[in-house]
Amino acid sequence: QVQLVESGGGLVQPGGSLRLSCAASGSSFSINTMGWYRQAPGKQRELVATVTKGSSTNYADSVKGRFTISRDNAKNTVDLQMNTLKPEDTAVYYCKADLINGLASWGQGTQVTVSS
Repeated sequence: QVQLVESGGGLVQPGGSLRLSCAASGSSFSINTMGWYRQAPGKQRELVATVTKGSSTNYADSVKGRFTISRDNAKNTVDLQMNTLKPEDTAVYYCKADLINGLASWGQGTQVTVSS
């Protein structure tokens, strides 16, 4: 199994930046795609960005040009650099790892609040 631990959330003013990090441990060799998802109060969890082992990336339209996902396969980490943050980016952000056996692992989530 794979364990994921997120860090880097917090409170930031609109227009500010935050960097989220996710570290994988356990059977990390079984990880395929990694990604970040978020869930705002009263809303469904949604995709933010994903990155494959080969570093191909995919972004939600709402974050394109503002967020950048990056991955270090040697360290088993995936980061999300978030710039020009907006109040609507406020959510709990979750790291996800898709495994080669078809299952998925999720982190515990980290709160991001964008407010003045």
